[in-house]
Amino acid sequence: MIRNGKDSYGLVAIALHWAIALLIISQLVMGTVMVRLANQRLAFDLIQWHKSFGLLTLALVMIRLGWRLANPLPSYPATVSDVETRLARGMHRLLYALMFVLPLSGWALVSVSVLAIPTLAFYLFLVPHLPLGVSEGAEQFWIAVHRQLGYVMMAAVAIHALAALRHHFLLKNGLLVRMLLPSRFREGGSRNSDGA
Repeated sequence: MIRNGKDSYGLVAIALHWAIALLIISQLVMGTVMVRLANQRLAFDLIQWHKSFGLLTLALVMIRLGWRLANPLPSYPATVSDVETRLARGMHRLLYALMFVLPLSGWALVSVSVLAIPTLAFYLFLVPHLPLGVSEGAEQFWIAVHRQLGYVMMAAVAIHALAALRHHFLLKNGLLVRMLLPSRFREGGSRNSDGA
């Protein structure tokens, strides 16, 4: 129930998946809104929250990767083709890479900014800047990188969600359901299939 099983995800993997998914979606929305605000005070507050949640996302992704390495993935149903399996694995690798690189690029951006605005994580503690050279050129570079990675993340999340919905509503093969509840809590699920 806690750990992944042969054909289902455990509670920890499911909780981390949805927590990170909600953080990423909120970060994409917040990042899009905060750069378009006329109210500078509100924009500053949103930027601080954006940085805070970005660092939280990075921490949770590191925990998720560690958990993933200690828990083998459930196998795909036999109805999923080899091509689809390879595409899914490729998309998961891309999402993991983006979940690391996107927050790091944001951290690099604030670290090289000539404005030298401190990062106050959740307004509780100061997060040090990365040891990078401060310059307008570097700031513009990291702004462009962070923005483009954000667009790539938007596309990857949309494709991932559409693929999950396709498997659920068109193919009806249970791939989405096993990321909602471990098999123990699903109707007809095996009590031992999740390795608990």
